[in-house]
Amino acid sequence: MDQREMRAHLSNARVGHLATVTPNGLPHVVPICFALHGDEIFSVVDFKPKATIELARLENIRVNPDTSLVVDHYDDDQWERLWWVRVDGQARVIESGAEHNTAIQLLRTKYPQYSRRRPTGAVIALAVHRWTGWSASNATSRASAVVRQTGRNE
Repeated sequence: MDQREMRAHLSNARVGHLATVTPNGLPHVVPICFALHGDEIFSVVDFKPKATIELARLENIRVNPDTSLVVDHYDDDQWERLWWVRVDGQARVIESGAEHNTAIQLLRTKYPQYSRRRPTGAVIALAVHRWTGWSASNATSRASAVVRQTGRNE
């Protein structure tokens, strides 16, 4: 799967799984809504019921910005349609300002629920440094192909 295909799969996915690292080094994975814009992915702390808006994922990113997002497609009946995409990078938390507003607008465009009720929480911005993906339709190639790395030695 090339980067164009990975971007298309990621852009069209409705939910992804965000992986952060806790302050004591443990993995922390949560499902999120998100929007891709260039080489950044945005997600917002929204209005769905939560005990607090100070979520563990925000604190994890503040302590250790190394973050991954995985999207995938599974089909019990048609395994030739299976695929997954993982992006790795550095995340940061945006509380307000122009970039926060831009991220909210991108999310409102992708998710009608956000157009009906504008989220006001913190935004997570994930700067993508590495794209990795696999597709059953491309299974003759390597099982996992790293397509692009920028700015970091992995």
